[in-house]
Amino acid sequence: MLKAYKPTTQSRRKMTVTDYSCLTRRAPEKSLVKPKSKISGRDKLGHISVRHRGGAEKRKYRIITSLDKHLKLKAIVEQLEYDPNRSAFIVLVKFEDDQKGYLLAWDKVQVGDEVIADDKAEVKKGNRMRVKNIPNGIGIFDIEIQPTQGSRMVRSAGTVATIVAKEGDYVHVKLPSGEIRKVNKNSFASIGQVSNLTHSFQRIGKAGRMRHMGVRPSVRGKAMHPAAHPHGGGEGVNSIGLKYPKTPWGKHALGVRTRKKNKYSASLIIARRKK
Repeated sequence: MLKAYKPTTQSRRKMTVTDYSCLTRRAPEKSLVKPKSKISGRDKLGHISVRHRGGAEKRKYRIITSLDKHLKLKAIVEQLEYDPNRSAFIVLVKFEDDQKGYLLAWDKVQVGDEVIADDKAEVKKGNRMRVKNIPNGIGIFDIEIQPTQGSRMVRSAGTVATIVAKEGDYVHVKLPSGEIRKVNKNSFASIGQVSNLTHSFQRIGKAGRMRHMGVRPSVRGKAMHPAAHPHGGGEGVNSIGLKYPKTPWGKHALGVRTRKKNKYSASLIIARRKK
């Protein structure tokens, strides 16, 4: 659900936020958090590798586990919580051996729900099993590409993938982007859809919210001088004057594939994503 504000200012007039009234707890489980240092768009050498990053709110990292790390142990949902490090919500669960852990929350999760990970389990939201045992047409999330590798795909808010076919050692999965990809049949995936479906419909409303998220201001290339950007220079309001938009370093900025042609996993892609 989204919540709108009264139009007391111009920024408030269009601002919407996620309604967090569905959450059952505010403070995280102390044993499942650790410090998170700020990266601010720097690589391991301290050089800026991603521009316009920095100054975010201080956060603690919630340690997310996976149901298949506790195979055949039932888990009961105790709390539904907010996680500042991801767009989806998370749930605090307690396993049969009294251990606690955080899992990605699925849509329509309720406190008291019971879930389990097994090679073959009941097809129920939140349960986790090997993709070879999940019927075709069922929505899944939190997917492994290779067994024991850990979850890699479909983890952001509101996303869901679908099993479309099974062939040999692979299962064909249609991802949210439209890409159809092969996944090892022994990989694990969770049943359902990731929580917080309205996340992508939020309207930020003002620059200050982006600063809290760690996004700094950016300057248009057109507003720069010619030595600073390929789009720069000219008198008044001009077009970029080029055949195609470019980055500050002269590379294509729009409409060009950035995936490496000889990437090792290219053979696992059956149909490319929609542009």
